[in-house]
Amino acid sequence: MVMAEENGSEGYTQDGTVDLKGNPILRSKRGGWRACLFIVVYEVFERMAFYGISSNLFIYLTKKLHQSTVTSANNVTNWVGTIWMTPVLGAYVADAHLGRYWTFLLACAIYFSGMLVLTLSVSINPLKPSPCNDPSGSNCNKVTPLQLGVFFGALYTLAVGTGGTKPNISTIGADQFDDFDPKEKSQKLSFFNWWLFSIFLGTLFANTVLVYIQDNVGWSLGYGLPTLGLLMSIMIFLAGTPFYRHKPPTGSPFTKMAKVIVATLRKWSVPVPTDPKDFYELDLEFYAANKGRYRIHSTPTFRVLDKACVKTGSTSPWMLCPVTQVEETKQMLRMIPILIATFVPSTMMAQVNTLFVKQGTTLDRNIGSFKVPPASLAGFITLSMLVSVVLYDRVVVKILRKWTKNPRGITLLQRMGIGMVFHFMIMVVASLTERYRLHVARVNGLVGNGNQVPLSIFILLPQFILMGTADALLETAKLEFFYDQAPESMKSLGTSYSTTTLGAGNFISSFLLSAVTRITQRGGRGGWIRNNLNASHLDYYYAFFAMLNFFNFIFFLVIVRFYVYKAEVSDSMRVLRDELVAEETKNN
Repeated sequence: MVMAEENGSEGYTQDGTVDLKGNPILRSKRGGWRACLFIVVYEVFERMAFYGISSNLFIYLTKKLHQSTVTSANNVTNWVGTIWMTPVLGAYVADAHLGRYWTFLLACAIYFSGMLVLTLSVSINPLKPSPCNDPSGSNCNKVTPLQLGVFFGALYTLAVGTGGTKPNISTIGADQFDDFDPKEKSQKLSFFNWWLFSIFLGTLFANTVLVYIQDNVGWSLGYGLPTLGLLMSIMIFLAGTPFYRHKPPTGSPFTKMAKVIVATLRKWSVPVPTDPKDFYELDLEFYAANKGRYRIHSTPTFRVLDKACVKTGSTSPWMLCPVTQVEETKQMLRMIPILIATFVPSTMMAQVNTLFVKQGTTLDRNIGSFKVPPASLAGFITLSMLVSVVLYDRVVVKILRKWTKNPRGITLLQRMGIGMVFHFMIMVVASLTERYRLHVARVNGLVGNGNQVPLSIFILLPQFILMGTADALLETAKLEFFYDQAPESMKSLGTSYSTTTLGAGNFISSFLLSAVTRITQRGGRGGWIRNNLNASHLDYYYAFFAMLNFFNFIFFLVIVRFYVYKAEVSDSMRVLRDELVAEETKNN
């Protein structure tokens, strides 16, 4: 009786997960929400640490390092871009060599060392800049090469560390649910919503409490607390080790895909058989003996790559690849157009901690005797996200399920598309708000001197609140989409796609800001973006972004018409759909 139970649905996991020693594990002993609790709490503290640095970095660069608006904005977006691009490297190490757990722990050590040095660079002489009370910075001591080197060196060390944590922690969380168990599959569908919820909690604390401490108490404490928070998050993650399920590394995804492409090129003139049964494939016994590896049938997309599995006599892995390997490569390539379509929304997100913050510095920030830190408005993004995620997961999805019979309510691409519409609306609202701010500045004669505009900082709230709703729709769906659609052996790489879009968006933001500034300064003109925002035309820049969002949305609509979702490796989604239909039939 016990043996039957252990080998049944309540026994061992069926998705290839093991313990750290490589032994099969019982579903009742590891994984599920019990394990995810440690991971979710880790994420709260880690996001508090990360956004405790990034949210107010623009202010530190302008006020303490005395950099210009454009230089500071580009330094922020270049650093954040690196933060979000390095996960590709972390995903490679995890999938090919160390596995997710050990890659994550190694990256945490690098991450913490960067945070520690960064805290020292704003705390002790001669690493921290000399005190100066001149707001313009023109009469302040110049920042030394040592101070710049240590500060930016620490920032980019931190970036390398996050490259190993970001693609693996959410993947480790998703690995705690067995796709072959309908109940756990259903829980996984909600996991990504609550994962983002935990991110928002940490971000909210950073954007309110930590930003206030940095602006009003000091940068030493303002950076010291995030460093302590990161240390706590690592300890919390380690405490959950006995409960985690692990998926062993399955080899380099880049090598697998390279073999398919090279084999295709070497057999370019070879005709492709019409019958997929003529393709080369490994025996079923191979997949049965290797838990976590699943046979994938040939699909009609990217037919040219099928040349890689055409038998020509050679058995070299660079000349002949099994159908499953070819289909895994197709799955990763199929997602690239969707990946590209998310670059523009990610570029919009890059404005939050740069130009949105700069706008806030020009407005009245007083509430009685309390002065609102400009970067703390990002807390309203977080609040909007929190409300939107809860409403979507607990209310909207339940309503949509009744109509669509889709366990997710709507498809992931539909949810992403709605988020893109919100990004268009954000830039329209931001442009109109900035136009009004400039009008008030002109009426009060503040264009030349750049003094504070007699408007409350809270006129910026609509664009921040809309950004939160957009992120709750787009970012959650994007993370789940790239994880869900990646092959089982390339989940970390798939998750890194979602971070790569954010990295690309930040680099695009740096490029566009520099290019637009250079172009609009031609002929002796002042340009759209200056240090004095009252003499700038940020409204034009935001209008340009609105147009960019519109055309990107049209591009997105075109590519999703041709996208084919990958086949599920289990029948859990079908079971969940059948349950929804049965429930609807019963109610009627």
